[in-house]
Amino acid sequence: MRTVLVTGPGGAGRTTVAAATALAAARRGRRALFLSAEPGDILGVPVTAPPDEPTEVTPGLWAARIDSGADFRAELLSLQERSSGALDLLGAGRLEDEELTELPGSEQFALLRALRTAAHGSWDVVVADMPPLRDTIALLALPEQLRRYLGRLLPPERQAARALRPMLAQLAGVPMPAQWLYETADRWDAELADVQTLIGSAATTLRVVAEPGPTAADALRTARTGLALHELRVDALVPNRLLPPVSADPWLAGLFAQQEKCLREWYEEWAPGVALHEVRHLGRDPRGLDDLDDLDGLDGLTLPGTEATGTETAGWQVEDRRAEEGVLVWRLPLPGAVKEELGLVRRGDELLLTVGPFRRILPLPSALRRCTVSGAGLADGVLGVRFTPDPELWPRAR
Repeated sequence: MRTVLVTGPGGAGRTTVAAATALAAARRGRRALFLSAEPGDILGVPVTAPPDEPTEVTPGLWAARIDSGADFRAELLSLQERSSGALDLLGAGRLEDEELTELPGSEQFALLRALRTAAHGSWDVVVADMPPLRDTIALLALPEQLRRYLGRLLPPERQAARALRPMLAQLAGVPMPAQWLYETADRWDAELADVQTLIGSAATTLRVVAEPGPTAADALRTARTGLALHELRVDALVPNRLLPPVSADPWLAGLFAQQEKCLREWYEEWAPGVALHEVRHLGRDPRGLDDLDDLDGLDGLTLPGTEATGTETAGWQVEDRRAEEGVLVWRLPLPGAVKEELGLVRRGDELLLTVGPFRRILPLPSALRRCTVSGAGLADGVLGVRFTPDPELWPRAR
């Protein structure tokens, strides 16, 4: 199954491109699912079906709307039911469906659950209309972050002692967490692991939609580093709403020249690793299947197979330079990174890496855990972190 996550700066037309991409897949005979949280009728008909019961819009194309409010209520009521024993002991009053109002952040969790549901379906292609670019990067980093938090707060060694808790409580009066807490944590971890596997799959890629111009160029320049930091693959950049090249109107001619300048820069920065698919302006807001079919440049966005192509993360490799310099070098590709915006902190077996507005906590490869950080340098978009083997921890040669 191919999963295509369509994002871009706000107002770039990502919903339209996502819908057109899903439709193009269906036109090629594939079972395609289009997921969106937008309430509009971009496909020509209102879509209200939930992700687990999508509506068939046209042969080969199904669509579902992600309703974060309904998802929040269902999840909270389910959690309340599973923890009913503990709540009854505390004398807690039960919450009812009609009194629940979703909390901030519920949109992100609803989208992650929708992706997980789609991953277990019988689709050839799933196209998801994602939030704006910066929000998408943060969202796709969330499963890894939350699993780390769960592992720290409820470590496996404590969970393994669940069978001993009743005995310990009786013999030593040791307070032990409630069973439902661990069971809930296990369920959350399993669900997050599913989504993390989907995001990291070679068959999952991002499509970045942007309307050429100075504002979009700045947004993409910053986001490109964040995409690399979180090892998110981008297989296509979609310059959207391109104006016709010939116009007697000086104002339109000036806008076209601005778009052309931005396009040249994008081809230099992103190609050849990322394909660029230019989409012309229709002169109107696309609505309905006929308009989506008219969007040229999108045929190439529907890949013929299940394997993803395009930019693959180079793999963050450890280079052994002990013979020459006595160090190991961990090379992290970070295109667009600026030295002044880089931050590195070693904390135990983890490296806290900050690049501009983005931050990631990286577990160190096993070989580097027996080393100390001895320096770092940024060159040609690659951060090289130097590690010196610790004589007290490194295996000695015989």
